[in-house]
This record gives sequence, C-alpha cells and structure tokens, in this order.
Amino acid sequence: GELIDLNLGCPVRKVIRSGAGSALLREPEKVARIVAAVRRATTRPLTVKIRSGWDHDSVNFTEIARIAVEEGVDAITLHPRTRSQMFGGSADWTLIKGLKKTVSVPVIGSGDLFSAECIKTMFEQTGCDAVMVGRGGYGNPWIIKQALELLADKPQTQPSTEERFAVAKEHLRLCLETFGPQKTLGHMRKHLCWYVRGMENSAGFRSEINQTRTINEMSTLLENFFTSSPGSDALR
Repeated sequence: GELIDLNLGCPVRKVIRSGAGSALLREPEKVARIVAAVRRATTRPLTVKIRSGWDHDSVNFTEIARIAVEEGVDAITLHPRTRSQMFGGSADWTLIKGLKKTVSVPVIGSGDLFSAECIKTMFEQTGCDAVMVGRGGYGNPWIIKQALELLADKPQTQPSTEERFAVAKEHLRLCLETFGPQKTLGHMRKHLCWYVRGMENSAGFRSEINQTRTINEMSTLLENFFTSSPGSDALR
C-alpha cells in the first residue's frame, strides 16, 4: 500500500536553502508541527527519514525521533551521517542500533548499503526492522532481490547482459515519459554509466555518453554497447 514519507534528511543545498530537508533538524519544534499536521491530514502510514543531526556538534536524532513518534509517525528511517558530512566518511551504524533501543516504532536503517552482504550485515549489527537502499541501487536494482536471496540462504542470482540492457532501456523510457528530453539527457547520462559499470569498455561508453545531444543518440549508443558486449548473443 501507499504511505507518506517526510524526508527530513536531504542534504542538498537547494533543498536546505528553502528550509526543508535536513535543515529542519535544527528546528525540532517545526518538525513537531509538520508531523502533527500531516498526521491529522491522513490515515495512511506516515514515516520520516532523518540524519543523525546537522553537524558534529548538534547530533540530535534521538530528540527528533522522539518528537516524531509523539506526533504519530509509524516508522523512522535513520541515515547515520550529519548533514555537514553529506555522503563523506562512513555511516555510523551504531546509531541505528541505539535508535532501535530508544523508540517503539519500527526503525529503517540507511547508509552505505552497496551490496546484499552490506544489507545482511546491517540487519545483524543493528537489529533494524528494514533497510532503505539509496545510492547502492544506482544501476543495480538487483541489489534488493540479491539481499532477499542472501537473507533466505539462497544462492544470489546475477543479472544477465540481456536483463541489464532491458532494465536500462526501460529506465530511459520512463525517465523520458516523466521528465521530457532535456532533463532526461542530464539524468540518464549518469544513470546509464552506472548500469554499465564493471563491464568491458565501460570507460569508452562513459566518454561517448557525455557527447550525446539527443535521446536517439543516447538510445543508439546504449543498444550498440550492449549488443557488442561479451555474453550478449541473445541481443543480436
């Protein structure tokens, strides 16, 4: 079913400038008002995503989490970095473990989940109820399936070249449908590079994709790359 997630963790400058995202971590009273207002407006499950604090000197995730629970959230996601860290350094998973012991609602762990093994380790080390994968899913949506396989003690399946191509192509199509050609060119240059990461001649692909000026050029380059890749017989 659908839920509403309030992102109080986004560290991006343009979001911060408007007083949103992790800027709200500096205003606990405003967080209380926002969560309460959303809770009054909907019966859908309501979750919040937070960071550990604004910076090293203001680590206040337990206070923000307590406020959110008091105002009626159903679960909390913690990315255990401060806003000032952005994505630097390492996520401190011990904070997720601490939060799990502090609040009565489910805790969703986030931060540095780049493989199925990372996901399994986070569950084991923190006792969290669920995980949220962000950057680890770039070009690798299979990470979720692989984690479920690993947690069920089943062999992990790797995507074939054909599957990589099909998903990358569908991602491009959906992006075009949603954002239009200009934004799609910008978005998909980086995303398509993630899809080919680790494959033969991916460096050449990265260089060429940055020269594309139309969706047709991008689509043709993608198809040519995958049809010429080893193990792509089914695409020919």
